[in-house]
Amino acid sequence: MTFRIEHDALGDVEVDSGRLWGAQTQRSLENFVIGRRNYIWGRGVIRAFGILKKAAALANQQLGQLPAEKVSLIAAAAQEVIDGKWDGEFPLVVFQTGSGTQSNMNANEVIANRAIQMAGGVLGSKKPINPNDDVNHSQSSNDTFPTAMHIAAAEALHRELFPAIERLAGIFRAKEAAYADVVMTGRTHLQDATPITLGQVFSGWLAQLEAAQEGLRATLPGLYQLAIGGTAVGTGLNAHPDFGAQAASYIAQETGLPFRTAENKFAALSAHDALVFASGALRVLAGAAMKIANDMRWYASGPRTGFGELLIPENEPGSSIMPGKINPTQCEALTMVAVQVFGLDHAIAFAGSQGNFQLNVYKPVMLHDFLDATELLSEGLQSFATHCAEGIEPAREKIAENLAKNLMLVTALNPHIGYETSAKIALKAHREGLTLRESALALGVAEKDFDAWVNPEAMTRPLAE
Repeated sequence: MTFRIEHDALGDVEVDSGRLWGAQTQRSLENFVIGRRNYIWGRGVIRAFGILKKAAALANQQLGQLPAEKVSLIAAAAQEVIDGKWDGEFPLVVFQTGSGTQSNMNANEVIANRAIQMAGGVLGSKKPINPNDDVNHSQSSNDTFPTAMHIAAAEALHRELFPAIERLAGIFRAKEAAYADVVMTGRTHLQDATPITLGQVFSGWLAQLEAAQEGLRATLPGLYQLAIGGTAVGTGLNAHPDFGAQAASYIAQETGLPFRTAENKFAALSAHDALVFASGALRVLAGAAMKIANDMRWYASGPRTGFGELLIPENEPGSSIMPGKINPTQCEALTMVAVQVFGLDHAIAFAGSQGNFQLNVYKPVMLHDFLDATELLSEGLQSFATHCAEGIEPAREKIAENLAKNLMLVTALNPHIGYETSAKIALKAHREGLTLRESALALGVAEKDFDAWVNPEAMTRPLAE
């Protein structure tokens, strides 16, 4: 390995001559060897920094702050970062300075050195492009990192999570219609209850997904507000007064999302309530996923000594000792995803509460955990849709068998013979091992009346007028 000498305010630093990063990235690489296998920035954050730096350069040119020849080089290098050409040049971990300064400088150094290459210059020379004076012009890490946070978070929701939710919702919507006539036992308190259709069960799961997605969309206006232009403490020092608005406009053009400059830069730098709000919406989705997956594995339990009312796909052997056993593994995986998201949300909420004066210094861990939660839910829902939900079918015979044994069908007698008499019928049947019909006839209900009144399919909707 050969080295070149890069220089920063603290002196000279040896950098691998084949790398585009510079002195400050190298210092961080050496000083923060924490969680390197799992906590290096991913594609979404690197892309967000490329978008931000390109937009900042264009805004600076428009406002007369940088010459066109410099902006052309910066924008071209930043575009390569956006396109993923230099992901290997972003080696820094999440656990660094809480403002994300080293990651901001990583982007500045990579883009500057790549621009220098394009201009035929010498890596590390800072000529004709300086990472601080040119790529970081009108900016501070304190406003660039939270801007990258919002870009990466909003894009992850649109690109990954919303399509995953919509796909699973589409499956549930189709099954709601397909199984509208499958009448089954309802259950409350884990006990038998009045009948419900399998289509209605799917409609409940569908409504949960749709409500969770609506909640996530409600967080987007906060994420669309960008801190850029606030510079060090929110005052906009060293930036043109229109820089924030112009940079946000270019970011909106690049992403196709309605980003705009934050209404209050002091809050944008010192508090990250928008991300905390969005994380809370992820938690709601995780809670819905937990409920849906648990319901499915209960309905599929058995298959012979449990409910056994749903047939789930047989994806892999379920036991290393019990031959032929099939387990609800996709349900289990999704519930574990939900548990992990609950934990990540707690971390985000705590980190979001720790802003002091004009800066919150928990930014990197907040961003990482939000993107981790988004990715886990996206992949978990997609896997669940592909390997479980699409292949679910009703076990019609088992459903009918369980429904026939359901003593809560007695509820249909309430309007005709009253609650107390109906309760006597149900308890007699349970205690003496009778069918509901046998018990009702023994206590004086006429056979023709019982057959007319106890209609499971009619019990899945309100009384007819």
